[in-house]
Amino acid sequence: MRLYFVRHGKTQWNLEGRFQGARGDSPLLKESVENLRKLGRYLADIHFDKVYTSDLKRARDSAFLIMEENLVPTEITPVRPLREWNLGRLEGQKISTIASIYPKQMEAFRYNLAKFDNDFFEAESVYHATRRVADFVAGLDYEHDQNVLLVGHGACFTAATNYLLGFESGQLRRYGGLDNASVTILDSKDGKDFELIRWNDTSYLEGHTQ
Repeated sequence: MRLYFVRHGKTQWNLEGRFQGARGDSPLLKESVENLRKLGRYLADIHFDKVYTSDLKRARDSAFLIMEENLVPTEITPVRPLREWNLGRLEGQKISTIASIYPKQMEAFRYNLAKFDNDFFEAESVYHATRRVADFVAGLDYEHDQNVLLVGHGACFTAATNYLLGFESGQLRRYGGLDNASVTILDSKDGKDFELIRWNDTSYLEGHTQ
């Protein structure tokens, strides 16, 4: 099975530099709508056996725009396990402000999640956020489905895809974060072992094709 992990398009809070987890859900920017349509055209020739999206609106809207461009559109199924990380007291806060107050914690959040103290911010644990995505992915139909699209969120998908690739918590951001409207591709035959095919691809914005 080939799994396409897509981060939602850029939102108002992304533009403002605010933390946006499971309890924040600002709207997509106009510029991101066109980018998502371009991504849809980039993926248009791929028949997706299943399309799953986080049930948060920014992800659902992104999935809809992508599927509008597909040559054989597939029904979109919203699911809670693909929600963004619940960031607790960080929700809606300016990232720059938090970084100035808690520099060590923000460095850990960006580069080494093993050192991030989620309890301090009343946030979801790294383990729980990655496991719920991994458990959902493990339950897909590897016997019958060839291509599956999953539309979700930056922090959670960055950690979860690296977790699926076998990295420990301190390495879950080894490649950096996922960009808005990017696609990351993993292959798996059984939902247990995964191979990275493409990471954080936004080449379609430069006119590249599959």
